[in-house]
Amino acid sequence: MALMTVTSPHATGRRSTGQVMRHVVLATVPGMLALAYAFGAGVILNVLWCVLAGVLLEAACLKARGRPVRFFLQDFSVVVTGLLLGLAIPPSSPWWIGLIGMLFAVPIAKHLYGGLGSNPFNPAMIAYALLLVSFPAEMTRWNPTGFTFDPVAALKAFAGQPVLPDALSGATPLDVFRQKARTGVSENAWFNEGVQLQGWAAVNLAFLLGGAYLLSQRIISWHIPVSLLLALGGLSTVFYLFDAGHYGSPLFHLLSGATMLGAFFIATDPVTAATSRPAQLVYGAGIGALIFVIRSWGGYPDAVAFAVLLMNLAAPTIDLLVKPRTFGHDVKPVKWKGGKS
Repeated sequence: MALMTVTSPHATGRRSTGQVMRHVVLATVPGMLALAYAFGAGVILNVLWCVLAGVLLEAACLKARGRPVRFFLQDFSVVVTGLLLGLAIPPSSPWWIGLIGMLFAVPIAKHLYGGLGSNPFNPAMIAYALLLVSFPAEMTRWNPTGFTFDPVAALKAFAGQPVLPDALSGATPLDVFRQKARTGVSENAWFNEGVQLQGWAAVNLAFLLGGAYLLSQRIISWHIPVSLLLALGGLSTVFYLFDAGHYGSPLFHLLSGATMLGAFFIATDPVTAATSRPAQLVYGAGIGALIFVIRSWGGYPDAVAFAVLLMNLAAPTIDLLVKPRTFGHDVKPVKWKGGKS
């Protein structure tokens, strides 16, 4: 009897992990340029430093674990981790902020769990959360530069020399919202204008453009980012209509902070996110709801990192409870009308 081999009923990706990660890096370029335009050359300096530190730490961890260094570095995953952390920390951060973040992201949050594919939490976001809790003063220095690009000032700040005047160390729109919304205001123009003046709307639109590129290349699916943005926009609309003096408008929540970066580049991490399409809808909606809750009533102005980490923790349970239709089965189970099996 001849043995016939058939392929399994599973889709196989046409791109390697390295190719996918390179597309992600390319998609962040518009947002990175918008951030650098609004906040100065420190954005690019932070990204380069975090990526360099990440690559060196990745190589050291792979060497210590007896893994082929060159082979695993080609997956570009540590480059994306360094890129995301570099974009998340303030441009005027000293060098040791990025280094501490990458020391926590790569050896602890990634390799301690077994490396790429085994880490339960997004390494960049868990490093960002650690930095925000440990160094709140350094992690809240989002100083608008007035759209001036000064590499010398960026290098001095990177070296730990305070070169920016106190007059420029204003709070971000989310900081202002968290402080003033507690007492209430007559209208929301004050923080909507702040989003536009400090360039946050342009930054979020630039990351939205990068997210559209990832969708067009089928690097990510629409389920997580769309459900996240719908949940955040829907909740903010309801509360804004109920009390506009204490709650931000939908546009404010969607176009400030790290909303679009989180929706398209962080929440969609295939390692730490839910896997099935129905589960991804629940996962994304949970992140969007948590972003609104933490921004409105929490102790930190932006909530993307904390919301993603909490849903990373819940992702296995969501996958267990929200199961897709089994391949080859009908949507509804077949009911036998009679007879014996």
